Parts: sequence; structure tokens; C-alpha cells
Amino acid sequence: MREHKQRLKRLPPEYYRAFAWVHWSLTVEDRRTGWLDARFLYRFRELLTHIAFRDRLACPIFCLMPDHLHMLWCGLTETTDQRVAMKRFRKQTNDCLKRIGFAFELQPYDHVLKHQELERDALESVIEYIARNPGRAELVGMEQFAAYPFTGCLIPGYPQMRLFETDSWERLWRTVSFLKRTECFRIPDPKRTREPE
Repeated sequence: MREHKQRLKRLPPEYYRAFAWVHWSLTVEDRRTGWLDARFLYRFRELLTHIAFRDRLACPIFCLMPDHLHMLWCGLTETTDQRVAMKRFRKQTNDCLKRIGFAFELQPYDHVLKHQELERDALESVIEYIARNPGRAELVGMEQFAAYPFTGCLIPGYPQMRLFETDSWERLWRTVSFLKRTECFRIPDPKRTREPE
């Protein structure tokens, strides 16, 4: 019989709502490897896309490692609730993993970013820290982290968004700002004025 581990302590629910930024880490049970391949990556992106639109969030960085994964999520509306979104994402992703004999551990780890971590430079540092995981694990050279095939970003409505390109930071912040203003495409952009009739 499998021993159940103690649940991780969570912050109160309001810390995960609205425009919160949360670094999520999900570990495969027993740190098993063998599940990560291109097919899983595409299924992962499909599920994350549905969650992002349904729960109104963006994922400026994800990094799938051989035995765990990292994601940085940011809420795009006042009604975003990342705990609800993570529960849905974890269930749907676990359904895929179970078909090939794997599953996530009982509960994901999270780090809700605090006020001082929400400055643009600090957020870019968190994103780069997550992206450099494959280098620290010696899956790629330390400076080849951007070429790791299981790292990316998922911004609803912007499949062409790539990090670590010439103007990617500016495009990322402009796009996230637009998505917040439009509540993830649900209202017209208040910054745009109507053209004269």
C-alpha cells in the first residue's frame, strides 16, 4: 500500500487570485523519467492553452524536465483563480500521464511572488532562472538553455511568442498588458479609440 505524504501548506486563497504571479512546480511520482517526449510536449501545450483561455492566465515560461516541470503563471483578470486552474490542469495532465504509466505527486509546489519580486527586472530574473534549469541539470550547456526543446512560453492568442529573442521581453510585457486590459480578449481594448466614421 502506498504511503501518503503530508500535504504542503498553502497561502490563503486570495494570494492565488486576480493578477497574482505564481511559480508552480509539479514532480512526477518517485521522480520517474521516461514520459517526456515531443508528443507529450504538444499535448501539454494543448492542455495549457485550454486552461489559459478558460481560466484567464498566461504562462510566460514553462520548462519540462525529465522528472518534473516548472511554470510561471500570471493572472489576467480580477476573476482569475490559479488554484482552481492548477487543479484542472493537474487533473487533465495526470490523465495523459496515467495512460503511459506515470502520474504527478499528490500536490504541486508553489511560490507566490511577493511585491518586490513583481518588478519587471525581478520577473525577468525568475523567468531566466526557470529557463536555466536544463543547464543546471547538464541537459544542455549553461548558455544553450534557450535551445532546450521543452522550454517555452504560452500566452493566449500569441502562439508565435518566443523568449530570448531580440525584442522578446518588450513584446512579452506589451502582450501581457494588452491581455489584462482586454480581460483575455473578453472586452474591447480601452486604449484603442474608434476610427472616425
